Amino acid sequence: MSFWQKMDQLDRRWIYLTVAAAVILPFLLPTPLPIVITPEARSLFDAVEALPDGCNVMVVYDYYPTTIAECEPIAIAALHHMFRKNCKVITLSNIPYGGPSMAERITRMMGDQYGKTYGVDFVNLGYKYGYVAVLSGMGQSIESIFPTDNSGTPLAQLPLMDSVKNYSDISFIFEIADNATADYWVSIVNAQYGVPIGCGGTAVMAPKFYAYVASGQFVGLLGGMRGAAEYEKLIEIEADATVGMQSQSLVHLVIIGLVVLGNVGYWVGRSQSKRRAA
Repeated sequence: MSFWQKMDQLDRRWIYLTVAAAVILPFLLPTPLPIVITPEARSLFDAVEALPDGCNVMVVYDYYPTTIAECEPIAIAALHHMFRKNCKVITLSNIPYGGPSMAERITRMMGDQYGKTYGVDFVNLGYKYGYVAVLSGMGQSIESIFPTDNSGTPLAQLPLMDSVKNYSDISFIFEIADNATADYWVSIVNAQYGVPIGCGGTAVMAPKFYAYVASGQFVGLLGGMRGAAEYEKLIEIEADATVGMQSQSLVHLVIIGLVVLGNVGYWVGRSQSKRRAA
């Protein structure tokens, strides 16, 4: 039996095993790959870097748990940068399924890492239904929309919120989204209140968001896991996204190789069949 005949009859479970190995191997043996920084990621990093130390910022968790693999590394990289600059971080979510709990978990984890105190250095407002009314209402009064934080503590009892009444007290908004809520941050908050916004989105949403970067309504953009890996490189903290890109790249190479082998095997088999028929 020739090599191509063996390949033609290869048990597909070997293919699944090869792909699984390609996913896992980079996590066991990380191999640095070059990451090229896009202008959109650079401009987002520069905008955050230019913020005054200690200013008030918003980090918005507008993504569902199904896109954690892409969006969570973006959130973590953004919080590394902001806590490193001693920014006061206010988080919220317009996603009812998992948004507030992801904001709570990730922000507290990062706050602990940087020795930050809840209520003084960061606050999680949680979730409120009706994002159009929520985004518009916070322009007048954040407390009127969120009388309490995610845990039910009145905002009046949180020292950070003494100096944060509405968007005029927010220097920057980092929106992380896998859906169209990003459109409303642009059309309501940026357009009407002039708050600069940077965005990190899933890879499938990024093409739409590039238009907002071109129009100047987003100061920059991170597209999916690659965007997160770019930001990790910019802040010089290589973490999950950097390793994830190694895994993703290796899987792409495996798939390309299998496609090439499959096509070559098909043409060789067809050629041999023609010769036997002649």
